[in-house]
Amino acid sequence: MFYVYVLQSEKDKKFYTGYTNDLNRRLKLHNSGKVLSTKNRLPLKQVYYEACLNKEDAMLREKYLKTTYGKRYIKNGIKNYLNENI
Repeated sequence: MFYVYVLQSEKDKKFYTGYTNDLNRRLKLHNSGKVLSTKNRLPLKQVYYEACLNKEDAMLREKYLKTTYGKRYIKNGIKNYLNENI
């Protein structure tokens, strides 16, 4: 399985989208500062993920979620969470 995930920085409230085949290990890497693109935005909280059967589908889904429409999809999907954490 491959996973597409969305993290939210508790520092600046911005989102980071990625994919991996080991979700727990990847989240630990992010929060330990070992991922260059997120190390200055710690701590990070996982707010969304999807499972895909293969890497290619996960990569396509990640690419979509990074578009304007994909960001809108995520924000609509976690609307209650976002309203609780304003």
